Amino acid sequence: MVVENPLPPLFEWLLGPYWRQGTFFFHGLAPWISLVLVVLMVVGLVGALRRGPGPVTRAAIRVLVAGSVVVGFLLSLVAALWFLDFGGSQARMSPVVKPTVGLLERLLGAGWYEGAVYVWLLAMTALAMAALLIGWLVAALRRGPVAALRMTDRLLIAAAVDLAMISPRRVFALSRLAFKESIRRRTVVVFAVFILVLLFAGWFLDPASSHPAQLYLSFVLTAVGYLVLILVLLLSALSLPADIKNKTLHTVVTKPVRPSEIVLGRMLGFVAVGTVLLVVMGLVSYVFVVRGLSHTHQFARADVEEIENVWSQQAGGGKAGEPLKLVTRHPGRHTHDLYVKRNLVESSIRELNEGLKAKDLAESERNLRQQGWRKTDEGWLKEGRLRTETTQDHWHEFSYHISADEKGDCLQSSIESDSGPLRGMLVARVPLYGKLRFKDRAGRDVERGINVGDEWSYRSFIAGGSLAAAIWNFKGITEDNFPEAEFPSGLPLEMSIEVFRTFKGDTTDPKEIRGVLGSLAVCSPKPGAKPIEVQIFPAKDFATDVHYIPRKVETSDGRTLDLFEDVAVNGHLEVWLRCVEPAQYFGAAQADLYFRARDASFPMNLAKGYVGIWLQMVMVVAIGVMFSTFLSGPIALVATLGALAPRLLFPAGLLEDLASGEAVGGGPVEAFIRLITQQNVVTPMEPGVRTRLAEMADQVLEYGLRAASAVLPEFGQLSFSDWVAHGFDVSGNMVWQCSLHTLAFLLPVFVAGYFFLKTREVAK
Repeated sequence: MVVENPLPPLFEWLLGPYWRQGTFFFHGLAPWISLVLVVLMVVGLVGALRRGPGPVTRAAIRVLVAGSVVVGFLLSLVAALWFLDFGGSQARMSPVVKPTVGLLERLLGAGWYEGAVYVWLLAMTALAMAALLIGWLVAALRRGPVAALRMTDRLLIAAAVDLAMISPRRVFALSRLAFKESIRRRTVVVFAVFILVLLFAGWFLDPASSHPAQLYLSFVLTAVGYLVLILVLLLSALSLPADIKNKTLHTVVTKPVRPSEIVLGRMLGFVAVGTVLLVVMGLVSYVFVVRGLSHTHQFARADVEEIENVWSQQAGGGKAGEPLKLVTRHPGRHTHDLYVKRNLVESSIRELNEGLKAKDLAESERNLRQQGWRKTDEGWLKEGRLRTETTQDHWHEFSYHISADEKGDCLQSSIESDSGPLRGMLVARVPLYGKLRFKDRAGRDVERGINVGDEWSYRSFIAGGSLAAAIWNFKGITEDNFPEAEFPSGLPLEMSIEVFRTFKGDTTDPKEIRGVLGSLAVCSPKPGAKPIEVQIFPAKDFATDVHYIPRKVETSDGRTLDLFEDVAVNGHLEVWLRCVEPAQYFGAAQADLYFRARDASFPMNLAKGYVGIWLQMVMVVAIGVMFSTFLSGPIALVATLGALAPRLLFPAGLLEDLASGEAVGGGPVEAFIRLITQQNVVTPMEPGVRTRLAEMADQVLEYGLRAASAVLPEFGQLSFSDWVAHGFDVSGNMVWQCSLHTLAFLLPVFVAGYFFLKTREVAK
């Protein structure tokens, strides 16, 4: 899974990266205080409107609207100039924008323009002013400028009263009506289709897949997402036009119901239908995934007897020797290797005898309990587990038992032939990412590694047998974050790198192809510090490889250092990855190596995956209902798809790259010319009139693309399916940001739907 940029903290995303430096946010509680003040102002205004639009209230609304128009005009002017010339350097910024930016930087902190709140306010202000101007111009052409001004005044006052006088009871009644109508239209068929898909899914899901959990989770999340989104798309876009055409909506509008309540009731009703389906489908899919992946393995009886015979022979003393390799049996297509120590029983009995010889019996029994021994009627009993090798992203454990009498003599040793349930597959890792940098063959710092010819430049490569290295700088590597009680084997470090081989050797048997050796080292971030090698390992290509960084590391001169106290500095630690073998290469990106801080709950993580689908569903419902207030059913359906298509069909960030002129292959006009003339996207176009005209046209289109990128919803980013399927935790920060993003989009869509329905002649 590609993670280009980890999400910033919530307030940095909302208010900009340096919001704490602004004089307006003099205290950490300032954002909350500002939010409370805004809420109180809105509540006070709504309360005044609900008491009745008297003369004072009307005057207050006019003053508020006039002030908003003036402020909005200024903000729109600043926003327009901002979009026009902030794409370049600040040195060429217009005289209007430059002092404004300087003042706002002092008030709100440097980089305030990156805050989602300010971007949203600028975009909404510009849209509102544009809508107000267009509405006034249309009315002026029909009635004259003065009459148009009066109509605009009456419409704004009526809209403020309508929105403030929304009745929760009427909204609930209308949403319940929409819910019942949806049920009568047999929306339950979608659930039946989902069950039918699950029944036949076992025929097509490959049990021999290298990543079965990813396969199953991607399947259920994709199936649920498509079914629910298609359902709510059809409901939201076709329901209201059908009611208007059949004149069934007349029974609603003739009642004391406001247009805002009709729009909001429709949205909530359709969201309720989708929510019920999502909950039921989520529960069924969870059972399907768990039951479909759960399995156990067995040992042949002869293998169990061989282990027990070897243990009984070693119990009286003997050399350890090579561990026994056993292979599990399973009706499926995969097996697991288990390596068993020959002297496991002998070493356990020896530690028991050493504990029984201690003078302090109470402390001795306490130490033995920590080692796994417990007192029984016959003497002592130790129960342990042996872990198999990892295959298809999971492993199993086999239980063994060692019993001894009160004197410490071995009585019996045995191992279970049946394994426990699978482990390590259905997980929700909480990764701790670092910042990546590279060193070249000579050990010099470089921005990126070597390009080995991959078309996808996501990863950079380091050369083997040289000083080249990929270095991650981590924060938060402290003993409090990695307590020894939870991480007894060391700090878990996981990586999934690419191995580029210039030669493989003998490939007659793929299983005998030796892995390319690599090394892991830790280093202090202090200047001049040297890396301390902690492990040599055979690299796995595109497979999650788990390593453990010990708490005590040994330097090349024989000194033993504590990882937290002697190597890490205030929680900062560097991890160096090198390729040991010459003529071989390792490819890595920033998200390819991370510390596994902890594991979150998998059921909760799967629920977050469905929360992402729910947010997408809410957005589809809002857009569909908004378009259905003034368009016919088929046109509203196409318009809804058109509003979502740019974010669904195009790669993430393409609109932004086109708007900034950074897209490979140029802007829309240049790309069209390259497509017609069959030119590649890398070679510069020949200079001439055609090229100059294409560049000028693209510069004009960039402004529209920049506005479109700020207005169109980030529909694809609301999906958490990749995170869940790849076994990574969906953080609460991500859920909050996506939820606020959805809410910020819903507010103007709801207001637009209200105005469209209010100005429409329903009975026509």
